[in-house]
Amino acid sequence: MHGRVEGARDRCAVPGCDQPGEFKAPLQAANFDGPGTWRFLCLEHVRMHNAKYNYFDGMSAEEIAEAQTPYAGWERATRAFAHAGSDPAPSWSDFADPLDAISGRFRRSQPQAASRFTKGEQRALSVLGLGEDADLKSVRSRYSRLVRRFHPDRNGGDRSHEARLGEVIEAYQLLRKSVAFA
Repeated sequence: MHGRVEGARDRCAVPGCDQPGEFKAPLQAANFDGPGTWRFLCLEHVRMHNAKYNYFDGMSAEEIAEAQTPYAGWERATRAFAHAGSDPAPSWSDFADPLDAISGRFRRSQPQAASRFTKGEQRALSVLGLGEDADLKSVRSRYSRLVRRFHPDRNGGDRSHEARLGEVIEAYQLLRKSVAFA
C-alpha cells in the first residue's frame, strides 16, 4: 500500500491508540534547515490527518486560481530560454506553435559580448578543450595532461597522435603569451 513504512515497530502516535504506526505524517514541513519532523500514525489516524490537509489554506482567490492553471509554475525562464538582457522571459503568447519553443526561433537577437581572446586564441582554447573562462593555470594543467596523452613515448612509440600533439603544443605556445592572462 502506498505510504506504508515497512518494518515500523512503534505504535500510533495518537494517545490511546494501540494500532501499529505504519504511516508517516508530517508535523513540520521540510525546509532549508532540514527534512522536517514526522510522526507515525495508524491507517485510520493518517486518513483523518490527510482529510484535514488543505493545500490552498491561507491563499487568496487569485492565488488559488493561478495555482490551478494548467501551466502553473512554468512561467519561470529555464536555462535554455533565459535571456541575459532586460527582456522579460518569453510567455506562451510568444510562440506561433509549440515547435517554436523547442527550436528556439523566438530568441531575440542579442549583441555578442566582446571576448578577451583573439580569434586565434579562441581556436587554441578549443584545441585544448577549454572555454572563455579559462585561466593560465587551467591552460597549463590541460596542456600537461594532453601532452602526456598524445606523446609517442606514452603510446608505445605510436606516432599516429603526433599531429594532434603538435596542435596542442602550438596552442599552448600561443596562449601562454596571451595578453588576456597578463
